[in-house]
Amino acid sequence: MTNLNKLLKQAQKMQEQVQQEMSSLEVEESSGGGMVTARMNGHKLLLRVTVDQTLLAPSEKEMVEDLIVAAVNGASAKVDEALQQKLGGLAGGMGLPGM
Repeated sequence: MTNLNKLLKQAQKMQEQVQQEMSSLEVEESSGGGMVTARMNGHKLLLRVTVDQTLLAPSEKEMVEDLIVAAVNGASAKVDEALQQKLGGLAGGMGLPGM
């Protein structure tokens, strides 16, 4: 039972470490060849969207909306990738079978 308690405490400590790392993580993704850029933190909160001024014409509205969605979704995927990398590295360090 002592080993299980030790393992649980180690897992909790690792979870806290990942949470701290994800809090400081910021990713950025562009779409439309860099015409729209989204910046997101490790908790998937959108921090900023930038749009190239040439896209601000009323006739470009639909395209801008599509590019924003693409950039935000790309940034979200980058957060997921970063989290998986961090969790994979930490789980491997615990010596769990199959990790």
